[in-house]
Amino acid sequence: MGIFGRKPNIKELVAKKDVPELIKALKDDDWLFRYVTAEALGPIGDARGVEPLIQALKDEVSLVRSGAAGALGSIGDAAAVQPLINALKDDDEGVRRHAAEALGRIGDAAAVQPLINALKDKEADVQHKVAEALGRIGDAAAVEPLIQALKDEDEVRRRAAVEALRLIGKPALGSLIKTLKDEDKLVRSGAAEALGWIGKPALEPLIKALEDEDEGVRREAAVALGRIGDVSAVEPLLKTLKDEDEGVRYNVIIALEWIGDVRAVEPLIQALKDEDEGVRYNVTIALGELGDAKAVEPLFRALKDEDEHVRDGARKALEKIKKGR
Repeated sequence: MGIFGRKPNIKELVAKKDVPELIKALKDDDWLFRYVTAEALGPIGDARGVEPLIQALKDEVSLVRSGAAGALGSIGDAAAVQPLINALKDDDEGVRRHAAEALGRIGDAAAVQPLINALKDKEADVQHKVAEALGRIGDAAAVEPLIQALKDEDEVRRRAAVEALRLIGKPALGSLIKTLKDEDKLVRSGAAEALGWIGKPALEPLIKALEDEDEGVRREAAVALGRIGDVSAVEPLLKTLKDEDEGVRYNVIIALEWIGDVRAVEPLIQALKDEDEGVRYNVTIALGELGDAKAVEPLFRALKDEDEHVRDGARKALEKIKKGR
């Protein structure tokens, strides 16, 4: 039995925003009840819950500590920053993960260096939340450590670093452009992807990256240029439409579709003869989106393609062009 003699209804306490009673419930002898209570205090957002939740970060049960960390992130009080920094060294992976996420939500610059240190956490899921938190805070001091994280062999960790750099945005621009010349192809690839989210200032370096020796970098550069959507990338992309790697050609077609420039129509029609069925299928989708009448006859011919997906794509493209007229 808990400290109340009988357990209160947490939903009712939350509905009433009865913070004092919820704080009492954090001391209940039932760990599951303490966990539910800790989680409940977060959405209420009352500062009176901060200190009790900080104390709950020392609970003997890891799930309770995780719930307290999450709730502190929801409340967003700066008083929780140092206790949450301490929680980045908790023995439990879930607590560390929730602490990192909470620090990102609070957004205090004091957490940047501890989060940078936590990029070396042994668990990939924790590293992902740490990188995400650094991205949310947006401090330029995190850029170089995140670029180093692009070298990690674990794909989840590299993806987390890319996402963080994307969130940091323009403060990362100069370093990312330099990183397009890194000797590590994974680093260059990650930089290209992140630069696509930053936008037009990255245009010229990404156009140059279409000539990178590694097909993975060229693939990311193509998609990044499509995401930026500037028509000055059309001609370089059209040249890359003949790349030896089918994945590059595939991504170039996506980019041309996103940009939506009619100069792509004729080269895309020619690409309906590509040896790779995935590329041909993507061409049909792009031609349908561009909606140019010149594509109608070539798409009719594509209805006889040996690949069923290409035939289906051509049929859908023709329907789209017809509706657009």
